[in-house]
Amino acid sequence: MGRITRGTTNVNRLRRIDRWIANHPVLRRTEDPLVVDLGYGASATTTLELRDRLAAVRPDVSVVGIEIDPERVRIAAAAARDGVEFRLGGFEVPVPGSRRPAVIRALNVLRQYDESEVAGAWATMCDRLQPGGLLVEGTCDEIGRVASWVGLSPAGPETFTISLRLAGLDEPSIVAERLPKVLIHRNVAGEPVHELLTLLDRFWATHAGLSVYGPTQRWMAVVSSLREAGWPVLGTRARWKLGELTLDWSAVSP
Repeated sequence: MGRITRGTTNVNRLRRIDRWIANHPVLRRTEDPLVVDLGYGASATTTLELRDRLAAVRPDVSVVGIEIDPERVRIAAAAARDGVEFRLGGFEVPVPGSRRPAVIRALNVLRQYDESEVAGAWATMCDRLQPGGLLVEGTCDEIGRVASWVGLSPAGPETFTISLRLAGLDEPSIVAERLPKVLIHRNVAGEPVHELLTLLDRFWATHAGLSVYGPTQRWMAVVSSLREAGWPVLGTRARWKLGELTLDWSAVSP
């Protein structure tokens, strides 16, 4: 189920998403740490990296890379190793036996789809999750410095996350180019996500004086100001220091 993507991939492209998943309680509490990398692209790189990063917190994790292009599966199969395998498939998420994934990562997959198709794809993937499982769906730039994603449970979307490389950052709203499909066309006046990005830029400018202490301190002040303004900011300072900002989905829901 689905369509073949461009297959673009790079080493470390999805590191920001991987470390967020590694920190998520779903991975730590599940009895069956099966993780799916859906639409891994033209090489096995990001699937192998995902397994290595998650194994640092769950040594027993197993990762299945799923691609809809048979040739990509054939090529990736040569890289299979203990804890990693590759399968042909799409949004139906075919996995071994009767197992269900604790986590499905679907990055840069829905960009080529219409916004009207997102809900159906989400529902299909979430239906394959374990009870209490996690779907991570979003977009990042080609080298992984700008990313955003939605965290969903089988009940629907729960969180929205922005992750930015702070060094050399001009404005947080650069993430507008890499919003998930469900939000990218909503970055217009009157929509919550537009209000969020506008406010982030405003606070980034307000706290410009903190740049002398480094971009991390400036970003931490931005996040604190956003929370003080009443936005449902989640996570801890340890996550914010990474250039992350996670909000309750209700804050940006169209």
